[in-house]
Parts: sequence; C-alpha cells; structure tokens
Amino acid sequence: MWYTEFIIAAALVVLAGLGASTALQRMRRVPYPQGLPGRGLPLLDAAFLAGGPERVADTVIIRMQQEGRLIVSRERLVTLTDGRVQDEVESALIAAAGPAGQRHLDQLRRAVMRSESVQRIGDRLADRGLMRRPDLHRRVVRARRLLWLALLATVALGVLATVSWASRPWQERDTSMPPVFAFFGLLLFGILWLAATKPGKARITPAGVRQLALMRSASNPWRPRTGVGAGSALVLGAVALEGVQALDDEELRAALLARVASLNGPSNSTVFSCSGDSGPTPTWCGAPSDGGSGGSGGSSCGSSSCGSSSGGGCASSSSSCGSSSSSCGSSSSSCGSSSSCGGGSSCGS
Repeated sequence: MWYTEFIIAAALVVLAGLGASTALQRMRRVPYPQGLPGRGLPLLDAAFLAGGPERVADTVIIRMQQEGRLIVSRERLVTLTDGRVQDEVESALIAAAGPAGQRHLDQLRRAVMRSESVQRIGDRLADRGLMRRPDLHRRVVRARRLLWLALLATVALGVLATVSWASRPWQERDTSMPPVFAFFGLLLFGILWLAATKPGKARITPAGVRQLALMRSASNPWRPRTGVGAGSALVLGAVALEGVQALDDEELRAALLARVASLNGPSNSTVFSCSGDSGPTPTWCGAPSDGGSGGSGGSSCGSSSCGSSSGGGCASSSSSCGSSSSSCGSSSSSCGSSSSCGGGSSCGS
C-alpha cells in the first residue's frame, strides 16, 4: 500500500505550506494603517524610505554641516562644533562622536545607522505599511525553504511508492490508479502554494512606492516642513529622496561618495549595509536574503558598512574598516568581515 507514504508527504506539504502562509500574513500585516502621508512626511522618515539607514545618516550629517554644527575635513574626519541637537538621531550622532567630539566619517556613519533611533524610523514606517520588516521577510524565506524540503520529500516518497508498487506481481497491485499520479498532483499543489507565498524582494511596499512617487513627481520639489531652516530645506529634501549626488557642496559630496559610490543602487534602493563585525545585526541592516530588485539591489557586506552593488566579495578583516588611513571606500571589492555574511545571496542580512 502506498497510501502511508502519500499521507506522510501530504502532511509535510500542508504543514510547511501553512507555516509559509502564516509567515507571509505576518509580514504583510499593517499594525497602524494611516494612509499615505502625502508631502508631509518628516525629513528623516523620507530619507529612510528612499534610502534606508545610510540615507538617514548622510542627511543628518549634511544638515548639521550646513548649519555649522559639524565639519567634515578632506581627510574625512568629522569634528563637532556645536552640541545642540534637534532630534534623537542627532543625539545618537553626538554620542557616537565621543567625548572628543571627533571621529572618522565611516565609523560615525556606521554608528548612526546602527543606532536605535534610526532603526525605530524603519519600524515606524513598517507600522504604517510603507515598508516591510526585514526580520519578518527572512521568516517567510525560511518557511518557504521548509516547503521546498517538503516538496523534495514528496518526490522521494513518490518514487519509493511507485517503485514498490511496480515491483509487486500484477495480482497484488492495488486496483486504484498508480501512485505516481497522486504524488504528482500533490507536488503540483505544493508548487502552486510555494508560488502563492512568494514574499517579493522589495522592502518598500506598493504603498511606499506610491508615497515616493508622490513626493518626486510633484511640480514643486519636495522639502521638509519642520525641523529644517528655510535655506537648506530644498537641498535636504533632494538629498533625502535622491541621495548624496544631489548635494551642491562638492567637497562634502566627494567625502560622502568616497564609500557609497559602490553601494547605491536605484534611487529607491534599500540595501541597508550597516551590519557589524560583532554583536547582533540591527533589524534594518543587510539586504533581503533572496537578493533584490525594485526595492533592493545587489548584495550587502559589512563590518564597517562596506559593500558592493553586484560582485564585491567579503574579504577584508573587520578591523581594517573605518580607520583614517584605510577607509572602506573602494568601489569594487573591499567590504566587511566574513562573520557578517548571512543566508541566501546577501551578506549581513
């Protein structure tokens, strides 16, 4: 009798499929749906939505530099000149600068990206349905891997049952159809379930994409309404939405682009490469574990927020990043420690 093998295979597929469906529902759940905020999205929220923790760190550094509260030297050393703060992200930056009020740009940026205040921005955007939490995305990916294993077990059990059925004498075979048809139907059912639970690769939800399009497509360039001086609002709005390339200050732009040139993908990229060489990885760091397109791109490595958009390897030691003599700025291959390399095709996810 091949029914025993079929029941086992069906139980594996159903249990794994239910797990994948449940994980997908949890990822898509919006705890606090509020609709699109229109053009009233705060500056740092817009920066996170458009470019993740790295964009938030760059926006804060540029804002403080424009207001004369910090200086970025040609050696890419950041020096604080004023301890006043406007929000908790600036408090995190000042704390990261240390008692001396001075730190290398790469190290400072990485500390700000990993700070709880920046990570909470991503949580806030996810709660209102503009982004998907990467930890929940990874749970869906893991659940779907179990479904894949269940399908492989179905194939193995189907082959075993068919061979056992065919090896019996004709008189002892079941009068029902051969087991291959039942197992093939179960396999097809599992494949359809697998396709239905595909989580997508973008961290930005369709609502988040519409929000960014709304802010970018208006006739008047978007600018934040509060917390920014009138003179710098237009510049900071452009930086938040489009990245450091929109900055007019050539010297500061060169300092910031020295490392991010190899990281930036599309303007709505969410490859958040702030994973560390020790300690737990913050929630909003690393790339989705199954790669990315449309809302994430390439792979992410990074003991010091280094990475490459496509082919960079995880090679250099964790201690070599962020020093004033050898920053993580090469645009092709130098990036974080191997301990940051996670599942799938991404590192630091």
